[in-house]
Amino acid sequence: MDDQIIAVFCLCDDLLKAMRHQEDPQCHMGDAEVMTTALIAVLEYGGNFEKACRTLDAPHYIPRMLDASRFNRRLHRIKSMFLTLFHVLAEVWKDLNADAIYSLDSFPIAVCDNIRISRAKIYHDNRYRGYIPSKRRYFYGVKVHLIVTATGQPVEFFLTPGSLGDVKALELFDFDLPPGSTLYADRAYNDYQAEDELLASAQLELQPMRKKNSTRPFPPYIRYLQHHYRKRVETAGSLIERLLPKSIHAATATGFELKVALFVLASSINCL
Repeated sequence: MDDQIIAVFCLCDDLLKAMRHQEDPQCHMGDAEVMTTALIAVLEYGGNFEKACRTLDAPHYIPRMLDASRFNRRLHRIKSMFLTLFHVLAEVWKDLNADAIYSLDSFPIAVCDNIRISRAKIYHDNRYRGYIPSKRRYFYGVKVHLIVTATGQPVEFFLTPGSLGDVKALELFDFDLPPGSTLYADRAYNDYQAEDELLASAQLELQPMRKKNSTRPFPPYIRYLQHHYRKRVETAGSLIERLLPKSIHAATATGFELKVALFVLASSINCL
């Protein structure tokens, strides 16, 4: 694990130096060290910050580790840095994706079991109650909407309440992809108007799998490519879910969503 800790710290430290990030001189623990501790927590300890703090609280790691309360306050103060790191890695993956082929999908992350919805303290809104068609069951939580490259590296993501449909989420994507790119998706993303607008404004071809009654069917070779590349985004989602614990411990909605974002970032770091 030493190599992983060093690699994550160097990645965070180089990012902050490139941004000319200024820290308060009174801080005993640097922001790069805070970022490293949080990322090691999601990579190795299922998002348990206290375990990561105890592991790294050593002279050869981070000799001046903060206590749990101060660490959480510092973590929330620099949460935008994690998104910046994700975007930097995304640019690397897009540059390496010479075929300009991408896939998009969503997957749910539950806050609690359905039987405990009435006692949920993080969210208190029916918008967070969603349905998983593949499992034929409801869940209470958020959806991660994800775009990955042809080889499965994440390049864009955001979170929505669990009840938001995938086709409506198309309006929320930035689609910051190279012109001429092709995006494959499942049947839930069929929206002819969105396809036409993406092609006209950004030269992006959105090619979701068609329903049987579609008026714009694809030829067989396109359907083959759709099935082939759809597996990449499903695998990427599975790798993120593999990092997740049985339940994500968080006291607030902001803390829960920050941990979910960290797991997505961790999956991108694992691709290095």
